[in-house]
Amino acid sequence: MTMKLFRKIHLWLSVPFGIIISLVCFSGAMLVFEEEITIAARSDVYKVATVRTKPLPVDVLMEKVRLTLPDSVSITGVTIFADPARTYQVSLSKPRRASLFVDQYTGGVTGRYERLGFFSTMFRLHRWLLDSANPHADGLKVGKLIVGISTLVFVIALVTGVIIWIPAARRNLRHSLAIDTKNGQRKFWHGVHVAGGMYALIIVLAMALTGLTWSFGWYRTAFYSVFGVEQTARQQPTAENSPRNGKGKKGDGHRAGKRHGSEFKDWNKIYEELRVADPGASKITVSSKPKTAPTPAEKMRKAIYSVHTGTFGGIFTRILWFLGALLGASLPLTGYYLWFKHRR
Repeated sequence: MTMKLFRKIHLWLSVPFGIIISLVCFSGAMLVFEEEITIAARSDVYKVATVRTKPLPVDVLMEKVRLTLPDSVSITGVTIFADPARTYQVSLSKPRRASLFVDQYTGGVTGRYERLGFFSTMFRLHRWLLDSANPHADGLKVGKLIVGISTLVFVIALVTGVIIWIPAARRNLRHSLAIDTKNGQRKFWHGVHVAGGMYALIIVLAMALTGLTWSFGWYRTAFYSVFGVEQTARQQPTAENSPRNGKGKKGDGHRAGKRHGSEFKDWNKIYEELRVADPGASKITVSSKPKTAPTPAEKMRKAIYSVHTGTFGGIFTRILWFLGALLGASLPLTGYYLWFKHRR
């Protein structure tokens, strides 16, 4: 009786949300290698024309970039990559998450950060189900809510799926983890659904449980509390805490550049120290803000992001996360197939 109840929960929660779960998992898989594909497609922005012996000092580069910016926009940091052919990424105070890229050998701006159209669509599908409403504005976001509910349903479906799978695993573990390729399509897709789900279980559960922190405030608070971390609001860059405290008036830019020249020099000094200390680092990010130890909440945010995207283990875990997300996308589809076959 109990097993029959779990089967019903697994089925009737999955049926109405299955397509959405597949779309969210598939779009997540498409985003795993966004950076590599974007760099290859926009090499004119992300790669320098000629690699020279030594780049210009960071303070000189930042001054060149500063002169190209409007008075109301300031520089908040610079990211320097270990690859000498990668352009430096300069973070700006606005608009949100804005940045541009500069050739570190010539000081020329090569372009701005801009998602490729395909990845922009995949990201909006993954986070907001292509909801056209402003995702950062106040009020109800229908797409975000549907994605959150679907992810929660996915977690329940995974847990009930494991409970249903346990009796078969006790009888014959090897058979329950095998995919039958010799006895027709139904057996094959049943194996993909059951065995594939078990192979991807840990990965898709990790992605779903961390992804829910972006969907529901109550879940995020509870998630942080489980790890003994008090949630804090993320500080947004402002003109007051940026290296160039421009008020948006004409003529302020030149004076601000002189007044904050020491910050540019500090970046250069910090970069030199980090380069000596860790020459194998893939990238170094230097912020204009005073250097302070990250708070537990900031550490938690980074940990959640690295687990959700699979970046914590380098290329190996990212490949696993890519395959796991594709398997996750296939589970509702194979489930639909088996359900239709069973009804017939």
